[in-house]
Parts: sequence; structure tokens; C-alpha cells
Amino acid sequence: MSKKLAIIATKGTLDWAYPPFILASTAAALGYDTQIFFTFYGLQLLRKNLNLQVSPLGNPAMPMPMPVPVLVQALPGMQAVMSSMMKAKMKKKGVASIEELRSLCKEADVKLVACQMTVDLFEFDPKDFIDGIEFGGAATFFEFAGESDICLYI
Repeated sequence: MSKKLAIIATKGTLDWAYPPFILASTAAALGYDTQIFFTFYGLQLLRKNLNLQVSPLGNPAMPMPMPVPVLVQALPGMQAVMSSMMKAKMKKKGVASIEELRSLCKEADVKLVACQMTVDLFEFDPKDFIDGIEFGGAATFFEFAGESDICLYI
């Protein structure tokens, strides 16, 4: 019987998109039966059209090429500038995109579950999400997580 990894993904920003997909794809490659439950803002990671941003504001650990005062970080357009810089750096360093990692997870049979309650709450259209995902509630997650060897909240 294989080990199981259950992940709850709650964040929908570029920097928080990487951990669930990297951990899930790695676990699947190691033979784990893996599931990611996407809830609240984490649902953004399952959209067909991704426009993920990273916020430098309130993220003091974000490495910057030069110190940027908080006041400047709060200016309109800075989130887009910082997101572009981060995406360019990732591309230059050969880091896989979220789309690539998401596809890798699907190919490795990682089960991707969108929280139905959150879909209903924010009035999302299920057609806006990628194919091959399941919609379910907390009970769906607990059914899997209750038997998992590892459960991560991201």
C-alpha cells in the first residue's frame, strides 16, 4: 500500500503557488498517492487563465535587487512590477512555470480538488477551471486526509 500525502492550498499568489505543486509532484514521483484540496484564494491556481501576482507589500522576506521602502512598494503598479521581476528571474533560472508544474501533477495522477463551497461563495464559473479536476467539499478532503501519512496546510 502506498503512502498518502494530502495538501490544502489556500493561497492564490505566485509565490504561494509553487509549494503545493512542487511538493505534490515530488511526492507523486516518489510513489505517494497525492491530493491537493484548493480552497478560498487557492482556487486561483486551478483557473485556465493564470495571472498570478506576488505582493512585495507585507512580504519583507522577498529578495529585492535593491532595498525598496515600504511606501514605494505601496504605490500603484508596484505589484505588477515586482511580479514581472519575479517571473523574469524564475524564467532566467529555469524554474518551471505554474502551468508546467500543474500539468506535471495531472500527468502524475495527483488528484486536484476544488472546494465546492468556495466556488459557490465567490460565484465562480466551473468552466473557468482547468479540465480534469474534481469539485468537492471538506468531507471529500477529510475522506482522503484521514488516511494520509502526511497532511500539509499551505
